[in-house]
Amino acid sequence: MISRLLLSAATMAAMSAPAFADYSLTILHTNDFHARFEPISKYNSGCRSGDNEEGKCFGGSARLVTAVEEARSRSNNAILVDGGDQFQGTLFYTYYKGKATAEMMNKMAYDAMTVGNHEFDDGPEVLKGFVETVSFPVLMSNADISAEPQIKDIIQKSTIIERGGEKLGLIGLTPQNTDEISSPGPNVSFSDPVAAVQGEVDKLTAAGVNKIIVLSHSGYGVDQRVAANTTGVDVIVGGHTNTYLSNTSDRAEGPYPTMVGSTAIVSAYAYGKFLGELNVTFDDDGNVTEAVGEPLIMDAAVTEDAATVARVAELAKPLDEIRNKVVAQAATGIDGDRSNCRYKECQMGNLVADAMLDRVKDQGIQIAIQNGGGIRASIDEGEVTMGEVYTVLPFQNSLATFQLTGAQIKDALENALAQYDDPEKDGRFAQIAGMKYTAVTGNAAGERVTEVMVMIDGSYQPMEMDKTYGVVSNDFLRAGGDGYGMFKDAMNAYDFGPDLAEVLVDYMTQAGPYTPYMDGRITLK
Repeated sequence: MISRLLLSAATMAAMSAPAFADYSLTILHTNDFHARFEPISKYNSGCRSGDNEEGKCFGGSARLVTAVEEARSRSNNAILVDGGDQFQGTLFYTYYKGKATAEMMNKMAYDAMTVGNHEFDDGPEVLKGFVETVSFPVLMSNADISAEPQIKDIIQKSTIIERGGEKLGLIGLTPQNTDEISSPGPNVSFSDPVAAVQGEVDKLTAAGVNKIIVLSHSGYGVDQRVAANTTGVDVIVGGHTNTYLSNTSDRAEGPYPTMVGSTAIVSAYAYGKFLGELNVTFDDDGNVTEAVGEPLIMDAAVTEDAATVARVAELAKPLDEIRNKVVAQAATGIDGDRSNCRYKECQMGNLVADAMLDRVKDQGIQIAIQNGGGIRASIDEGEVTMGEVYTVLPFQNSLATFQLTGAQIKDALENALAQYDDPEKDGRFAQIAGMKYTAVTGNAAGERVTEVMVMIDGSYQPMEMDKTYGVVSNDFLRAGGDGYGMFKDAMNAYDFGPDLAEVLVDYMTQAGPYTPYMDGRITLK
């Protein structure tokens, strides 16, 4: 009798106790969209007429609208977030700045995004207009913006949202070197990502949040470092390095998700070519018990939302006359892929540097230096439109001419290679003309360039350290961007030359059907 009473009491207690169940969340994510509202080609530039109808193109806002809607319908709880760099990359941004971006992100009902370095390309003022227009929080934890009146009261370090009755903590992260690679202005400073993230994690945890997601525009390597050196981060949604993670593709840089301890890291390449879909299960203590998924390719199998197609076409009308103009011919495809132009001599790098030097060679200029990160796309064979050129060179940089000593030029080349062994490899790698150089990438930073030759009167001659040379670059590098601080000290500088895209068009027009080439001007050992 006693045992039956005890059993009955235990059973009743179990029935009256709260029943805990795992919490499932679908994290939909994009990164490095770069104003690709229209479908893109396999080269990440604009789709040529007819190609999209033939199923040859990818991405575009209209496909993303459909894919997001379908993914939400598959999930009980879903959020849509972005890993930064929505700005810059096509004439849509040049013309509308952040207005078209805000419209499309609001249409898709994003829940949050982080600030990418390109969100600062036109300074805090344009970023302010964007943040005040979007209907979701814009985050950045590792920046001191207290002295910048344009954004100090509108960008948060982290935020808390609710989904399915659970609190989710979201933290933003921006490249620590944004002051070098963009234009945040003198009133914004950036700090170490690990300390910044941990500080926000601690605040969120103290507020009772045990599910924490970092939106990181800092690169795959930094994301892994943050995961390894913080506690309490469950998921990192990445950006900045255009990293493609996948469990099915042999072109992926790592698995999706990449696990570092108990932290799941995801990234979905760039340009809207994929929509990331990570399904995460948490136990009642906020621990990740399962994280599975795969980036979904936005190819012709994804139906374009008709209303969005029409709206993008309407936004494109002011741009069409400019971008559809055929300005040159390419005899074959011209490779401007990021994986080449940021790390070695590439076809597009040679073309751009040659065009720069050709434009000013009668001004006593002997050398051209263009940052590989400023080259954003390839061009395929056949007619070349102005829109394609602006996709390759979207930043509206102007030519800058100046004089440097041989020693300063060598310092510039060392800077170009300074982060060569860093897995993030930013855009400072130099594409050149009028000279050639040899470097040993395995040497210590600052000691990699072993030989520099300059074209003088039709032949290469050793560069003299104390001799002065004429240099052409772009105004971003002349201002010290991408670590080229030695350019700020240049002699006889003129920073207001023609637009680099126009220079490229003029050069290609003179060349007839342009044939890309490489000639060994950069030798890396």
